[in-house]
Amino acid sequence: MLPNFHPTVNLKIMNLLFVFLSAWFLSGNPTWLKDIEQAKKISHETHKYILVNFSGSDWCGPCIKLEKQIFENPEFQEFASENLVLLNADFPRLKKNQLDKAQMSLNEKLAEQYNKSGIFPLTLLLDENGKVVKKWEGIPAKDAPAFIAQLKTTK
Repeated sequence: MLPNFHPTVNLKIMNLLFVFLSAWFLSGNPTWLKDIEQAKKISHETHKYILVNFSGSDWCGPCIKLEKQIFENPEFQEFASENLVLLNADFPRLKKNQLDKAQMSLNEKLAEQYNKSGIFPLTLLLDENGKVVKKWEGIPAKDAPAFIAQLKTTK
């Protein structure tokens, strides 16, 4: 509850709080979706490419390295927020990290369509219709700036 200030002061404080919270939410990490249909819908609406990452988050060393070196990099996150729809298909092995059956089914269907060979990590760039535009097996670049440069050459 706000202190008992004059109503105009309360309104100014509320506006400042709204601006601060909005900036905080908007500056957050880009969201990795879990459903290809949702990603396609957003891609159609925004005319952005879909970046799909097939990962074994708790057993695949290169997947973990890719996550830390590229996907967690603030420069990549800023680029992705402005230019990509992100989709992650994770295939963890440890029981404590197991996904629910519905998510497992979505990931398996996605793998059947795009990753029949079971390559990890596999990163794909799709157009808004789900057509593969670019494909990277393993870690796609040495760092985030190099990966961003590759993504920019697609446009």
